[in-house]
Amino acid sequence: TKIYCRSSYARSRRNVMEDVMPLFRDSLGDHKPKSTKDLILLSCSVHEACKLNSKWHSRLPIIHWSNVVRNKYYKCYSFSYNYINYATAIWSSPVARKLDDKTFLELRRMAICNEAPKNTATRMISLMIKDIKKKLPKIKTLISYQDTEVHLGTIYKASNWLAIEMSDGGYGWQSRKRNKQQTAAQKIRWEYYI
Repeated sequence: TKIYCRSSYARSRRNVMEDVMPLFRDSLGDHKPKSTKDLILLSCSVHEACKLNSKWHSRLPIIHWSNVVRNKYYKCYSFSYNYINYATAIWSSPVARKLDDKTFLELRRMAICNEAPKNTATRMISLMIKDIKKKLPKIKTLISYQDTEVHLGTIYKASNWLAIEMSDGGYGWQSRKRNKQQTAAQKIRWEYYI
């Protein structure tokens, strides 16, 4: 695979998409998806998901693949149109040790490029939930953390998740051994029951 960039404007904004079939780009056309229904949810490798996350995530672009694969469960997705990726998501067993790693799955990262259609996040979450229900039947609760400094939780509200708990950032996030890849901002834990 290689990085495919639509224009010098996009290149200047680091708004690049991963083109999974660059040799066939001319024969497939180069137009953008008109709506989220044009996008296809695909499973992808953890390496590809981490690479896409590093380009698009607004707050935490770095997540090392080894922090994902060491979990009991993990699942990575891309959302593409015409063999060009527009979004990615990384799921794994919960990072918080107090949560059951046999029945909980955490959305660790979700990153979407600027050229993706409106409501891409909500549609992608809906399709991922269906896929997780089918492929990981032991999972009963999905969780995700909203960074309150930069996000309003709109995608969770639109997808019928419940706001469960507010953390002041000290809930394991600001300990001496806190992962430097996490922010110390207040977080809201959202849950979705399958």
